[in-house]
Amino acid sequence: MQILTLPFPPSVNGYWRHPSKGQLAGRHLISEKGRQYRRAVADFVALHRIGRVTGRLSVSIEVFPPDRRKRDLDNLPKGVLDSLAHAGVIADDGDIDSLLIERKGIHKGGMVRVFVATLPGENNGAPEHC
Repeated sequence: MQILTLPFPPSVNGYWRHPSKGQLAGRHLISEKGRQYRRAVADFVALHRIGRVTGRLSVSIEVFPPDRRKRDLDNLPKGVLDSLAHAGVIADDGDIDSLLIERKGIHKGGMVRVFVATLPGENNGAPEHC
């Protein structure tokens, strides 16, 4: 299991941008905030020499918001998970079979604590006859 304490992520709406003009019109691109967050996660992973977790995965994210503003928890994991994949902690967020997101207390500046583990079992819960 890997445990990472990361900066508070941009929401899914802040992580992506959707240009409406020019050559990139109609594409989904990572915003500047999203790129900064990916760099911060990659720097943390490199500094702490976090290894890759492989197989079918379980991820638990504890969210410590920076303030009392109302936030939808389901807007936060995408940036975290994509950044973990970009940093090499997981191969792809499609490998996640179990995902838990839990709101915790206020933390100045905000943060998330992420627990990444390989699910036990030879076939990781897949039915015998698919």
